[in-house]
Amino acid sequence: MDVRIEETETQEELSLEELFEQLEDVIHKMEEEEVSLEDSFGLYHKGMELLKNCSGRIDAVEKKMLILDEEGGTHEF
Repeated sequence: MDVRIEETETQEELSLEELFEQLEDVIHKMEEEEVSLEDSFGLYHKGMELLKNCSGRIDAVEKKMLILDEEGGTHEF
């Protein structure tokens, strides 16, 4: 069984939604009964890489979010 995820683009070039789709793909493949232990480890590693990338992107977006102050000005938090 081939458990590799297609990597036509690097993770940095993919949108957050595309990363989540790849992560969902990994989860579905891990849930298949015929996945070998070796393939499971590979899928787990790939899933952890995707989660790390998603988490970093979400953190970056949170840092860019702006707070509207009482005078109508915006400030990053």
